[in-house]
Amino acid sequence: MGRISIIGDGGWGTSLAILLNSKGLEVTLWSAFPEYARELKARRENVKFLKGIGIPEKINITSDVAQAAGADFTFFVVPCEHLRSVVSRFAGLELGRLISATKGIENGSLKRASEVIGEYFPGRDVCALSGPTISGEVARGMPTAVVVASAEAECQDVASILMTETFRVYTSSDILGVELGGAVKNVIAIASGISDGMGFGTNTKAGILTRGLAEITRLGVAMGAESDTFRGLSGLGDLATTCMSGESRNRWFGEQIGKGRDASSVRKETEMAIEGEKTSGAVNCLAEKFQVDMPIARKVYEVIYGNVDPATAVRELMTRGAKREDYS
Repeated sequence: MGRISIIGDGGWGTSLAILLNSKGLEVTLWSAFPEYARELKARRENVKFLKGIGIPEKINITSDVAQAAGADFTFFVVPCEHLRSVVSRFAGLELGRLISATKGIENGSLKRASEVIGEYFPGRDVCALSGPTISGEVARGMPTAVVVASAEAECQDVASILMTETFRVYTSSDILGVELGGAVKNVIAIASGISDGMGFGTNTKAGILTRGLAEITRLGVAMGAESDTFRGLSGLGDLATTCMSGESRNRWFGEQIGKGRDASSVRKETEMAIEGEKTSGAVNCLAEKFQVDMPIARKVYEVIYGNVDPATAVRELMTRGAKREDYS
């Protein structure tokens, strides 16, 4: 049980490939782009998404779907907006254990990543891997703790295949909560970045993080998740990392907007996925569907897509009617 396929050549996918290779496993890293796969293979460095970290020679790099099939464990590590088109290319192939390492909610269908994958592999259990995982830190062997979840089957086999001295893996049966935490925190991280860009301080960020967690929990519980999940690695842990890290793409995106830049112009500056940008639309749809109040998430959406000035959004948030502090 030692063959691994990583579907997706971004920073997180590359980091997982390096991590699993360090355990002596046979790892294939698949790219959707043949030209970039050839560049990765030749340079042994992911200069776009994980600059400065070498890719071991033993990792097979390919854009051939057939070469990525037949693994014992297959990790989908693809931006949520492209996940469906990528997974459809692998439908019908033998991929072994299926794991989603994608953090997002699909616009339109409002499905979580594991649900999108499950459409193409009916009857198969899909696990979800989430938690505070800055790619460069994982690739450099810095201590990291994550959670892997499934509603249908124990994920201990996935946890075991990932576990190292520097990568600790917990398990959960609340896949709904684990995936929601990993997706919605990106929206709150954009709010945190906007705060940074506007020059606000620690008080502001603490408020965004704390009340953002309340919004995530409120939505999750309304959808049927366990409230305790959001106090764990895929909730508070991932939220804190994404709101504070200088390497967080979502925080950076928000910071540029907070400095007065237009979201569309910021988007063009990077090839990396800004998951919170797309997810903000899906989150607002879910909030309406389940009748959940999510004022921070709503303002992030309005700033990105409704041309609302960040200063106006802050004023409207701060002057809302007084209420009891709770998560309901």
